[in-house]
Parts: sequence; structure tokens; C-alpha cells
Amino acid sequence: MYWNTLKVGIKNLLLHKLRSLLTVLGVILGAGSVIAMLAIGEGSKREALEQIRQLGANNIIVRSIKPGQDGGGGDSAANSTQQQSMVIEYGLTYKDLERLKATLPTISEAVPIALVTKPAFHKERWIPNAHILGTTSDYARIKNLKIRRGRFITAPDQWNTANVAVLGAGAAERLFQYKDPIGKPIHLGEDVYRVIGVLQGSGGGNATPGGVGQKDANDDIYIPLACARNRFGELQSISSAGSRSFERTELNEITLKVVDSAQVSQTAAMVRKLLEQSHPMANDFRMVIPLELLQRAEEEKRIWNIVLGSIAGISLLVGGIGIMNIMLASVTERTREIGVRRALGAKRRDITFQFLVETMLLSSVGGILGVVVGVCIPLIVSHYSDIETIVQWWSILLAFGISVGIGVVFGLYPARRAALMDPIEALRHE
Repeated sequence: MYWNTLKVGIKNLLLHKLRSLLTVLGVILGAGSVIAMLAIGEGSKREALEQIRQLGANNIIVRSIKPGQDGGGGDSAANSTQQQSMVIEYGLTYKDLERLKATLPTISEAVPIALVTKPAFHKERWIPNAHILGTTSDYARIKNLKIRRGRFITAPDQWNTANVAVLGAGAAERLFQYKDPIGKPIHLGEDVYRVIGVLQGSGGGNATPGGVGQKDANDDIYIPLACARNRFGELQSISSAGSRSFERTELNEITLKVVDSAQVSQTAAMVRKLLEQSHPMANDFRMVIPLELLQRAEEEKRIWNIVLGSIAGISLLVGGIGIMNIMLASVTERTREIGVRRALGAKRRDITFQFLVETMLLSSVGGILGVVVGVCIPLIVSHYSDIETIVQWWSILLAFGISVGIGVVFGLYPARRAALMDPIEALRHE
């Protein structure tokens, strides 16, 4: 009986091919949009989460901020006094670094960074405003950098103030194209440095001091901190509108690695309190806590997935309403058929089952085709754009399950309406 009912259902749907196709189309678009929107949202959020993870969940990053920028107000009298002397001093110092290392037992490592902007060139190829980061040998490990060729800065390079440089993947390509840069000389400002290593390319630009993601870290050039301090100094000349001023910043960033991730929040509070003692206005530094950013981003990701899923679910709801509309019209058209079947001995549950089979066929076929469309759309988006998309298995099951469920829910009322018809009145129907 069930097999015969299935064949009758397929036959009835094929009698009205265009109408069935248009009905299925709503389910296809709904299921496909659920998978595609969740895949695009998951891809973009995972990329953002990966950039935050590169900062290190156990790290606390303290960055120098010029007073009056990035939301820092600053004391106007102090700024006026500094501008009269034409030298603006702000930011983190070596004393801050030593105080943090000596005071906080929860910190296992403290890595300083001094940022210098100078032209970098090799023969006829050059980078006009290269970001040169003076740092220590621990920087690569604490920032999870990977070496593609050569090596990173070592402790002897720091002690000997060696003129050596490590290039980011982007900087190596811009200066050397496809040539091997290891052992080759490059000019940073007026000094010559020997390239000792090249980093692997990464998708994040979070390593550069001054703000998360403000510049691609692939273009950075790394030299020993002692070398940056001795060769370039701490005073930088700023020219604007025909006038010149000078800024002095000893360190642009200090990255602190906490022993236990459970102690990150408490350690961050102690770091802030210590720095406020030497920076009373607390307007020339900013703290970035990747663990908090990661937790916030994951919460936003969950909310975003719910929003995208709800929007796409509305499309499925519209498809379900279309199924109910078509099935109600089908019940009206087949009133006499229902009367004949009832007169020949068909029970109400048989009539209900017949119409439920048809609605489930529509929704199941629509769900399968919708899964195919939903998987193909993210692949097309990834192929023709730089947007990363990730199709998750649970989104496929969710879209197909909702499609079938909508077929049952929205087909139940027309099926029950058909089953409750009076056989005599149905046979009289013209």
C-alpha cells in the first residue's frame, strides 16, 4: 500500500510539472540560502578569530599611543609644554619593561618592540616607508611566526648589535621578487643590513605596533632591538604643513606572556596599575588582551550565525507557505477523486497519508537540490573573490531537516482537510 501511495503521489506531481517545479523552487532557495549564508559567515568569522589567535591567548599586548590619538584625550597643559619644546615624548620606556619583568611573577616572557619607519631598498627595488621592527630573539616564538628560509634573530645578534634583518614574505617579494634573499644586502635608511631569514606568509597584520590589523605584517622587516636603538635612535622627525616637530618614543610595544591563561585578566589589571604609576595620565598607552578579544569574537560569531540562520530560515518558511498553498489548491481540484476513494473504502488516514507523501516528496526533492545549491554557492564565492567560506556538515543536515520538517508541518493541514471531507458531498462536487 505504501509503495502504491508513493507511486500515485509521484504521478500526481508529474501531472503538473511547472507547478511542482515552482513550488520546489522556494524550498531550494531556502535550503540553499541557509547553507550558503552560514558558510560565508563562518568563513569570515573564522579568519577574524585566527588573526586574534595569532596574537596569543596567553599574551598581553601594551602599545604606545600618541596623546590625543586613538581616543586618548591627554592633558592640554602637558601637551602644550611639550609642543613648545618641539619634542613630544610619550609611550612605553625601557624602565617600564624592566619594572614589569621584575614585579609580576605571573609573566614568563616580556618582548619589546621598537618601530622605525625608513625607506628600504635593494638595487632598483625599494619600499618607501618600510616598517622596521627592532625586537629580540623571543619575538618569533611568542608571536607564532614561522620561518620559511634561513633563521630569525638570535641572542648573539642582539649582543653584537649585528646589522642583520629578517624579511616578512611581502617585503621579500617586493625587494627581491623571486630571487633568494638569504645573504643579500639591503639598505634600511643609510645603513646596510644582511638578510638572514624570510618568514612564511600569513593572513593577519596584527603584529605591527599601533593597532590590530592596521598594517599587513607580511611587509615588516625585523632587526635586533639593540641595533635599532643604536642605529636609528629614539627621536623621529615629523614634517607637516611647512613645520617640523620631533617625537621621542623608546618602545612602541611590549608583549607579555602569562604563565597560565586563567591568570590573564588578573595580570592585565596589575600591568595597568603599574603603568599608571609611571604614566599618571594613562593616555599614552593602550592594552590589547587577545583572550578577551577571542571570547568576544566567539560570542559575536554565535550571535551572527543565529541571525544569518534566522534570515535564511524565513526563505524556507516562505517555501513552506507555497507548499501549503499548492496542496490546498490540489485538494480542491481532486475533491471528486477523494470522494471516489472514500466510497471504495479508503479510510481518513489513507487520504491523509496520500497528501503527506506528496508534500514530503516536494520538500525532500527541494531540500536535496537546495543542499547542492548551498554547497556550490560558497565554492563560487571563494573562487571569484578573496572571501573564505566554510561549509559545515551540521548546516547541511540543518537545512535538509528543516526542509523535510516544513513539508510535514505545512502539508498536514491540507491533508487533514482532504481526509475530513464528507464522501457524499465530495462525489457531488463538479
